[in-house]
Amino acid sequence: MTRSFIERLGYGFGDMASSTFWKIFSYYLPFFYSNIFGLSLIDAGVLVLVTRIWDAVSDPMMGVVADRTSTRWGKYRPYLLWIAPLFSICGILLFATPDLNYGGKLIWAYVTYILMMTVYTAINVPYGAMLGVMTDDSNEKTVYSSFRMFFAYGGSFLALFLWEPLTNLMGGYDSPAGWFWAMTVISGVCFVMFIVCFLLTREHLRTVSTVSVKNDFKALLHNKPWWILIGAALCSNLFNTVRGATVAYYFQDIIGPDVSLAFAGMVFIFYAGLFLGVGEVSNMVGVASCVPIANRLGKKSTFILVNVSLVVLSILFFFIPYTQTGFWMMLILQVVISVLTGIMSPLVWSMYADVSDYAELENYTASTGLIMSSSSMAQKFGAAIGGAAVLWLLSAFGYVTDAEQLQAGVVQPDDALLCLRWLMSFIPAAVAALSVLIVWFYPLTTERINDINVELRKIRSLKLE
Repeated sequence: MTRSFIERLGYGFGDMASSTFWKIFSYYLPFFYSNIFGLSLIDAGVLVLVTRIWDAVSDPMMGVVADRTSTRWGKYRPYLLWIAPLFSICGILLFATPDLNYGGKLIWAYVTYILMMTVYTAINVPYGAMLGVMTDDSNEKTVYSSFRMFFAYGGSFLALFLWEPLTNLMGGYDSPAGWFWAMTVISGVCFVMFIVCFLLTREHLRTVSTVSVKNDFKALLHNKPWWILIGAALCSNLFNTVRGATVAYYFQDIIGPDVSLAFAGMVFIFYAGLFLGVGEVSNMVGVASCVPIANRLGKKSTFILVNVSLVVLSILFFFIPYTQTGFWMMLILQVVISVLTGIMSPLVWSMYADVSDYAELENYTASTGLIMSSSSMAQKFGAAIGGAAVLWLLSAFGYVTDAEQLQAGVVQPDDALLCLRWLMSFIPAAVAALSVLIVWFYPLTTERINDINVELRKIRSLKLE
């Protein structure tokens, strides 16, 4: 294997670790807080929103720190080594359920969630910024992003597909102990993956921040492509989070726990982890398709085409009947939707790397960490808004979380069930439509990026002389 291929593999392991945690946070943590930990839907929604807003705000701060870090390992890469142990420990604490009263549990949830998101920022922002210093070729950035997202979805698939069986093995899906020990196992695996990423990657470009932090932020706020991409990335992650955070509720209350599907003489249970796991595998197909499609159509056109398709397919999801044929249709739509969102993931990261190059040419200083951290910031804002919105909408429509009421035969109100159906269809469709509108104004075409790369090579070569 060539050194460049090994580095692509190594870079992929970093997001495999991050995304394994992120998907569990996004898709299962709201359910954990409301149905396992014992928080009300309103309190859980506020918790998700507040902690992830802090997490998003801290991203640019970490980007500034990383931009000004200098070690023998580079600017960004050493954080993989330094933060990995804390990352795993905080993940374990997040899913602990101490024997406290309601107020104590709420405080515990805030402290552990804020700690987890702070540590996530400290490792994930430098990791994302590494893309800007591993290569100066725009197409190669898309390749690195594709490896990154392919591995990310691979890790997410394993975590989501195995989460319910793992919790059952460790003590039960409805048991706090099951969730705690399942996360302990996953945390150990993620620690190893971060170390592998550190060992197999290198920073090949030397970029220098030559202006003050104040001027870095001032230049960022005047960066039009950055603003447009922030809005687009926020919508992209809002789309994924709304659908993903709804799935556990959707399967519990609409699909039901005892639905089975037959295929080639085999019978298997149709459950949330299977639905999400199939989505992650399909995401990997989308990631693998991203490079040839984006190279042929251009990044902007690919982005718009994908989101138009997501609008149509999301609306179709609402009209699927709850029959054996309908359940297969749900899986098929999940596959196609996930292929499309898989294309989106490396595309967005690659576009952020292009925005970083644009900013370096315009301002004659590198602020790669700050700009790449803004992508993580948009991701977290999207997740914060999406996760909180799901919980608050369910509360507004009368969704019942009290285990004693459900065991006594209380059924979910029709309005709550209709809300779940909208959260899987019309609401994500509206978000994807907004994303199309935003990206329509994105100015960095393929031709413009090629011109920027030519100019930057000249400037960087002069700085190194």
